[in-house]
Amino acid sequence: MARPGEPDKRSLRHGFLEVRSRLTADDLRETSAALAGRALELPELAEAGTVAAYVSVGSEPGTLALLDALRARGMRVLLPVLLPDNDLDWGAYDGEGSLAPVRHGSRMALLEPAGERLGPDAVTAADAVLLPGLAVDARGMRLGRGGGSYDRVLARLERAGAHPALVVLLYDSEVVGHVPEEAHDRPVHAVVTPSGVRRFAREP
Repeated sequence: MARPGEPDKRSLRHGFLEVRSRLTADDLRETSAALAGRALELPELAEAGTVAAYVSVGSEPGTLALLDALRARGMRVLLPVLLPDNDLDWGAYDGEGSLAPVRHGSRMALLEPAGERLGPDAVTAADAVLLPGLAVDARGMRLGRGGGSYDRVLARLERAGAHPALVVLLYDSEVVGHVPEEAHDRPVHAVVTPSGVRRFAREP
C-alpha cells in the first residue's frame, strides 16, 4: 500500500515511463553495454548454470548484450513467452537469430524464443532470475509494469521451494527510497544499474 500522501503504483509507473520515453538510441546502447558488465560482477549470476532472463523492448534497460555474454559463458538462458492469461511459458535462448517478434493484441511486439516451449515450471530450475521493472526501493521492493506476469513467476518459485537469486535491471534514477507494496509483492536480492550493483539482504 502507498503511504498517506504518496503516489500510487499507477501514477509512479506513468512517471518512470515518461522519463524512459525521453532516452535516445545512444543512451540505450551505452546503458546496455554497461548493464552487461555490471551484471556479470554478481557472483550469483556469474556462477549460475541456468538464468531466466527476458528480452528488453522499447526504452527498457537493454538486455541483449547480457544475454549473449551469459550464453558465451556456457550458461543456459531461458526467455519468457507470454501466454494469453499473462502467465509465462519459457524457451531457450540460442542467439539473437532464435528470437521472433510476437504481437499480443494491441501491445508492443515482444521478442520471444522461436523454439521449443518448456512449460511455465521451467523457471523453477533457474539459479538466477532477471526481472524487468520500473523501480526498486531501499528494501528491494520492485515496482513492475502491473501485468502480473512476474508475480505469477515468483509465486511459482515459492510453491516449488525454489530460491534463485532475484535480480532487477534498472537505470540509476530508478533506485528510489520507497515504492508501494501489496501483500503478494516479494523483494529482489539485487539491482543492477549502469553505474553498479546494489544488494539487499536475502531472507533466511
